[in-house]
Amino acid sequence: MRIARGLSEDGVVVGNVFDKYGSRNPVVRALLGGFSRTLNELVAEAAPATLHEIGCGEGYWTARWYRQGIAARGSDFSEKVVGIARANAAEGGVPPDIFTVRSIYDLKGEDGADLLVCCEVLEHLERPEDALRVLREVAKGWVILSVPREPLWRIMNMARGKYLGDLGNTPGHVQHWSHRGFMEMVSRHLQIVSVRLPIPWTMLLCRVPG
Repeated sequence: MRIARGLSEDGVVVGNVFDKYGSRNPVVRALLGGFSRTLNELVAEAAPATLHEIGCGEGYWTARWYRQGIAARGSDFSEKVVGIARANAAEGGVPPDIFTVRSIYDLKGEDGADLLVCCEVLEHLERPEDALRVLREVAKGWVILSVPREPLWRIMNMARGKYLGDLGNTPGHVQHWSHRGFMEMVSRHLQIVSVRLPIPWTMLLCRVPG
């Protein structure tokens, strides 16, 4: 699978800095395994027929859900990373055209789905609450959100000797939330149904109020 590896567009880091999906590091594999299990459990709880992954990066999850039989599609603001996602899709037998270039702020009603997945995106945004307002407007039912859990995220980065000059902050992260702080923000826009804390993330399953 092709990875962006620190690629940037319009001054914003896009995709994944390193290949966490192909890593042989046992710690990385254990952490990603916890994230994957939790995300899969929440997707199963929502049981969507249609799914839109917003901020899909290189397309790993969207393609995986598509192959599972869900009518999944993905979007990202970056033309560069969507190009990578399309190349990965073509190599994996998935239609490349399920990936489109779209900013989260520009989503419209036709971008809605039974389940919107927005994982590892909000921490990159200057206006996360504006993004949540858009998600609430276009969602047809369920929304899954995840962000790094602070300060644990940066502590773990520093423990492995990464990004020491930035106190463990991953490149491109401009927002930082504890799990309670993230829940407080999200609850102003969506109804939180389930809270999961796979180390070192906060992951929420939400519904549109009313």
